[in-house]
Amino acid sequence: MADEVILLDYWPSAFGMRTRIALEEKDIKFDHREQDLFNKSQILLEMNPVHKKIPVLIHNGKPVCESLIQVEYIDETWPGGNSLLPSDPYQRAQAKFWGDFIDKKVSGPTWVLWGGKGEEQEAGKKEFIEVLKTLETELGDKTYFGGETFGYVDIALIGFYCWFDAYEKFANFSIEAECPKVIAWAKRCLKRESVAKSLPDSDKITKYVPELKKRLGME
Repeated sequence: MADEVILLDYWPSAFGMRTRIALEEKDIKFDHREQDLFNKSQILLEMNPVHKKIPVLIHNGKPVCESLIQVEYIDETWPGGNSLLPSDPYQRAQAKFWGDFIDKKVSGPTWVLWGGKGEEQEAGKKEFIEVLKTLETELGDKTYFGGETFGYVDIALIGFYCWFDAYEKFANFSIEAECPKVIAWAKRCLKRESVAKSLPDSDKITKYVPELKKRLGME
């Protein structure tokens, strides 16, 4: 029997993009089911009763929650094709460290960039740039975070890139001026079919932000 793979997702989610990229890297066919996070579906509530959030990967009826856990699950379940995590235990541990860093540090200040004002937004900009500079130091002169191999850490971060134009427009700053290595890395990642297929157009994100702010009661 063929695997049944369903992804409960929300198109602008940088977290959902991780899972899409991982599935594309492994050439796994999946049923992509768009979710309305303001009117949550029964299947989402059933499959992720704890957090009630996307993305949820459903493999043969069994749910796997949290995007980085999904990336690891995909890598282990479908070992053929491109490996997403290093086989070496130390390198694997390092990749997980940076994935956790991105989860905790990158997503934190980003909503302030498009949804905040004044001093709060200025503080968010400063924090965001500091985090990206830390990641630039880790990236160094490598092609990808894993060296020549596109993988886990790249997947963890690249989804945020399609939000960069929105961050810049609403917070009035230039990410490339501060962190050119991150932008060059992102452009390399976009040349991969898995990434190009999985990331929405930046203009679409930027145009969506006012609607999102309205739905969140921020305007």
